[in-house]
Amino acid sequence: MASVQSIQRAFRLLQALADEPAGITELSRRVDLPTSTVARILATLEKAGAAERIDDGSTYRIGPAVRTMGAQADPGQDLYTLARPHMVDLVDQLFENVGLSIPSGYEMQYVGQVNCANPVQVRDWTGTSLPMHIVPSGLVVLAYWPDGAVNRFLGRRLDRYTVNTETRPAKIRERLAAIRRDGHVWCHEEYSEGINSVAAPIFDDGMGVVGALHCHGPSYRFPDESMR
Repeated sequence: MASVQSIQRAFRLLQALADEPAGITELSRRVDLPTSTVARILATLEKAGAAERIDDGSTYRIGPAVRTMGAQADPGQDLYTLARPHMVDLVDQLFENVGLSIPSGYEMQYVGQVNCANPVQVRDWTGTSLPMHIVPSGLVVLAYWPDGAVNRFLGRRLDRYTVNTETRPAKIRERLAAIRRDGHVWCHEEYSEGINSVAAPIFDDGMGVVGALHCHGPSYRFPDESMR
């Protein structure tokens, strides 16, 4: 019975990490277990690759082994199947590549893309995971997170990828408020120089955000004058 209890506790911790990365104290509160128990289980999960540390070494998230299993199960593929006809329509309207991404911890996982016919294209990001604050798809998901979750996200170190990457918490909060007002956000060369992108959130029936649609293209032509 002890082994069954350990499995149940480990699964509860993984579920908590899937909701949002956290440290031992916060996880202890979420799953209602002593911090010593949480630390012991996390050590086992970390050795197995089911959990991993990020940032300062005290925050945990779902590990590569679980992410690989999740990718093999293609959790975003049902959403991609539903979204693909709309993505094709957007490609026809915008003449740029359109992709779908879903949140995974503090990152966005890119699960599918529809390419435009333009011979000069931005690469396909399918299979890639990127930090939420550097891409519009991540920002539109963050905009609908609870205040506490946003506070924890912004309380971490936010890496700068280009000179345009916004890492100031106050400015990011302003962007999140604008997203809730406008329904979309642009990022101009914030992840990579020469690439601009725009995204809007995807809501489920309960008005929870389950992913984002984004469109990206070379900065010299996207957005064009008709979109400004």
